[in-house]
Amino acid sequence: MESNSRSSMIRAAMKAPYLAREEELELAIQWKENRDQNALHKITTAHMRLVISMASKFRHFGLSMSDLIQEGHVGLLEAAARFEPDREVRFSTYATWWIRASMQDYILRNWSIVRGGTSSAQKALFFNLRRLRAKLQSGPENLSNADLYRQVSAALGVNEADVATMDARLSGPDTSLNAPVMDDSPGGTDRMAFLVSDAPLPDEVVTETIDTERRSQWLSGALSALNPRELKIIRERRLREDGATLESLGERLGISKERVRQIESRAIEKLRTALVNGNPHMAASA
Repeated sequence: MESNSRSSMIRAAMKAPYLAREEELELAIQWKENRDQNALHKITTAHMRLVISMASKFRHFGLSMSDLIQEGHVGLLEAAARFEPDREVRFSTYATWWIRASMQDYILRNWSIVRGGTSSAQKALFFNLRRLRAKLQSGPENLSNADLYRQVSAALGVNEADVATMDARLSGPDTSLNAPVMDDSPGGTDRMAFLVSDAPLPDEVVTETIDTERRSQWLSGALSALNPRELKIIRERRLREDGATLESLGERLGISKERVRQIESRAIEKLRTALVNGNPHMAASA
């Protein structure tokens, strides 16, 4: 179906009459000054050969020829909208840049799921690397990859590392995450399985961090309600990983272990009251 549509489009383009310079100029003026749709149709139809010719130059990127022609037609219309007849430049010369730019942008957006070639230097590298590589390799010298990258880098004004990266990208297509890890085991583990992470999700990490900070602030405020001896007992008994025993703490403070227990119980009650009074969420649930 697509092949028939493309063939019809090519036949129609080839039948369209060529425009003389004077006729082309007159049509461009009619479109620019009067927005004459018939003039626009004639000038774009006459230049569809240019679109088809340029699309054929990009066919090795593996994209639909019909889609390339369609994108080129968009560039042709853009050229018609921006063309200045009084500059005395042939429309085909002006339109060539817009047609090529439209097709190249389409290729960069659809050739790979990884976006690349955003700068002018990167675009030049993407569209010229294969041609330059083939030209250099056809010479009498047996160049290594390092030599090729160095010469391409000098020719296009990009870093050698960028040349190597682009060469790796162009050397193979995108790989599906649903494809099996081993080609000979279609029922085996696919690549998606290796993307699973046991680490907490970002929102969980943020929530835990915020909650921890809040709890630290609440506890710090509640501890200020204790007197020095109560604070020492709570720190030694509750806030250390290896909490002190009642007996050892009593010996250090010069009191019995039962007295240490009583002070600890009273301090815990004071902490609970301070936390409830200072935290509306705890007060609501209390």
